[in-house]
Amino acid sequence: MKIAVFAGSFDPFTIGHAHIVRRALEIFDRVDIVLGVNVNKPDAAARASERAAHIAAIYGSQPKVKVATWSGLTADYAKAEGARFLLRGVRSVKDYEYELSMADANATFGLETVVLLTSPTLSFVSSSLVRELKAFGKDVSEYLPTKTYIDNL
Repeated sequence: MKIAVFAGSFDPFTIGHAHIVRRALEIFDRVDIVLGVNVNKPDAAARASERAAHIAAIYGSQPKVKVATWSGLTADYAKAEGARFLLRGVRSVKDYEYELSMADANATFGLETVVLLTSPTLSFVSSSLVRELKAFGKDVSEYLPTKTYIDNL
């Protein structure tokens, strides 16, 4: 079974993330969406669990998607799940440079990094953009996937 681990904070999980997952499901037998937990932040575990529950709800009974939280190295999660692939979405050259160094490091753990380029129509969508818009009272619903959105991708 080809399992890809798509790890991040997903704060929040955006339509850009959902688009990467949809495309990855055409390649892999299973995609694990793994929310990292920063153990140095007091409420991090609760917040990650809350986000994970939301993501799991929008994917419903999709058998090829697993949602989990993890407080260790992503490589350790991958090993525990029998995954050999890490999935990453790249929006820009800046993202690529960061992902290249991470891919090199993860290769030392026997993991292959698969990079999917973000759709040009979604390249501006980021979790930080959504958080900033929300902080200024703007409606961010168009950037956040729903179960209906996922079902129609």
